[in-house]
Amino acid sequence: MRCARGPIVSTDAGGAPIRVAIVDDQDAVREAYARVIDAAPGLTVAGAGRTGEDAVAIAATGGADVIVMDVRMPVLDGIAATRAIVETGPGAPRILVVTTFNLDAYVYEALRAGASGFLLKDASPRDFVAAIGVVARGDAMVDPSVTRALIGRHAERLRPKAEPAEALASLTARELEVLRLLAAGLSNAEIAERLVVTRETVKTYVSRLLAKLGLRDRVQAVVLAFRAGLVDD
Repeated sequence: MRCARGPIVSTDAGGAPIRVAIVDDQDAVREAYARVIDAAPGLTVAGAGRTGEDAVAIAATGGADVIVMDVRMPVLDGIAATRAIVETGPGAPRILVVTTFNLDAYVYEALRAGASGFLLKDASPRDFVAAIGVVARGDAMVDPSVTRALIGRHAERLRPKAEPAEALASLTARELEVLRLLAAGLSNAEIAERLVVTRETVKTYVSRLLAKLGLRDRVQAVVLAFRAGLVDD
């Protein structure tokens, strides 16, 4: 499971903490997550719920930057709730799906629904906090090897917002190169080293290509790259 590099958590430019909502049907799990978040600099608990419907309601208030979402919950499961939240469009909180089930189907369905991260419940508090920071910054928190295996298997069923050929025509040669490296599972630091540029420059390229392609995050960019044949399965 991938961990964030550098600082575990970073706040936005104004120094505001990352607002995290916790949605899980088990009281003990919610309480444990809340303790970890409260103890982490740069994070604050912004709400809690026990069903997917609670998650949708929390998202509608605009009070959370990241929702930590369980998969199996009553009334509305985490996958359906993730899909409903993401489909509200820009400004929706990012979803970090957390589950006890290490199964392809759950990772795949979470990504397909629009989640930005996937973490097992037995992850350490440090990895949990790091995952929240990664997702809040707009990155995908899934191990690159897992991402490649899943997307290589399910790329035609996953759905980026633009058709590959039309979307890629808008990219510069360097942006296209960055996209290929993203899809290969390289981090910003690794891309910077490969291209002999700064990490900030890489972040700028990533932001530009996401904006041009109309994509929410790196997961969708990787999906599009696979569908376009930029990376071998």
